Amino acid sequence: MPEPSRSKELPVSLLTDPVMIEACQARDFGRVFQLVKARAGIYPSMIARRCDLTPSRVGEVIAGRRQLLHMDVIERISDGLRIPGHMLGLARRSWETPSPTATPRQSAEIPTSAVEPPGTGLPGADEDAQSPAADTELSARLARHAAETNVNTLVLEQFDADVERLARDFVSRPLPCLIPEIRTAQEGVFQLLEGRQHPSQTRHLHVVAGWLSGLAAHVSLDLGNRSAAATHVRTVVQCAEISEHSPLRAWARSFQSLAAFWAGDYRRAGDLAQAGQSEGRGPGTGTIKARLLSLEARARAAEGDNRSALRVLALAREARGAAGPDELPGVFSFPEAKQWAYAGTTLLAVGGNEQIQQAVGASNRAVELYQAGPEGDRSPGDLQAAHLDLATAYLAGGDVEGAGAKLSEVFGAEGYTASITIRLRNLAALLGSEPYRGAQSAVDLRAHIHEVTVRPALASNPMESR
Repeated sequence: MPEPSRSKELPVSLLTDPVMIEACQARDFGRVFQLVKARAGIYPSMIARRCDLTPSRVGEVIAGRRQLLHMDVIERISDGLRIPGHMLGLARRSWETPSPTATPRQSAEIPTSAVEPPGTGLPGADEDAQSPAADTELSARLARHAAETNVNTLVLEQFDADVERLARDFVSRPLPCLIPEIRTAQEGVFQLLEGRQHPSQTRHLHVVAGWLSGLAAHVSLDLGNRSAAATHVRTVVQCAEISEHSPLRAWARSFQSLAAFWAGDYRRAGDLAQAGQSEGRGPGTGTIKARLLSLEARARAAEGDNRSALRVLALAREARGAAGPDELPGVFSFPEAKQWAYAGTTLLAVGGNEQIQQAVGASNRAVELYQAGPEGDRSPGDLQAAHLDLATAYLAGGDVEGAGAKLSEVFGAEGYTASITIRLRNLAALLGSEPYRGAQSAVDLRAHIHEVTVRPALASNPMESR
């Protein structure tokens, strides 16, 4: 695509406007296009031409009916509208100019001493500058500079071990115990990144920083703080881009899909999960592809696209059979039990007698796998979700007592994540509708759900001072 002429660059006042900066950081291209139109007079048809998009696609983005997630599209927008790469989380673009250099006229006004090398005009200066010894010293200085680093192999190995331990512990340990440990590890990595390392070490630290920010994002989402979770996961995406780490990038998309699902934006949840399967060099060789497909299937079912939901659910089963080992355990992996739980939720949303029976089988299988696994790998939240799906399935069959039996497995918890609270309240709403309205057993269950969902949160907001 030909580069736009320099005369078509966006005004500096727009590029430095906090609203524009925030829209670019969030990759909210609907807002970006609106600002470009209003402040730079670049209309949608011109945006489409400069960014190699169709006018209808640009219109859908502005109307909020479409998200632009693929990196090649984001790069075309950066190049077409001359938005500096760092504003969109990209590397410096080829057209970005370095700091202005002095013009010939300016150079003539600079004092001679500022541009002449030390020793110029002194006896023997030319001979010294041309001697092999001068070149040797310069190379030695370059070697010393290149060798400088504030980390070593042991430091990186320790960070890797800490991330692996925290990822595993996240599944079963209480959040209040993990929050300070995650924060301490984040501070340690960020402090090192402010120093100097070899390029490969810097990339390694960015991968560690990305996984740690992913843990912080999960903490925030579990506590119901979506804004904090969104901030953390944007850091994950940035770290994945800098380190060119495909599994980290794909996991970030899976998390964004998860957050969108629990915010009720099912279309965006499905699109984000779909994008994670094809961005960059793909999602990697572990279970992340099965995770992304399972998330997409669940979102499509919730959106009402049953045909796509069942098709993608079948692809998720195929992906599980082809999956290799995961890079990290615990919350960053996608165990078979969790995939069965997602399948149960998807099939329940699709509905129909046959699908509901399959949902019961899938949810029961999830419960069996969770209960049979090692105690340290059991996720209370995932087990609760499987029991809630079973309760919902029993209700769909008119069995309120059976639903109550499954809910009793959930009521004993001291607290719930935000997603489990949402599930319980949805179930209470179902119990308050026909044909259950007025039945004493349904009234009692609703009252019990109300009692347990008004309990204090699992922990205080992780972003607050402790």
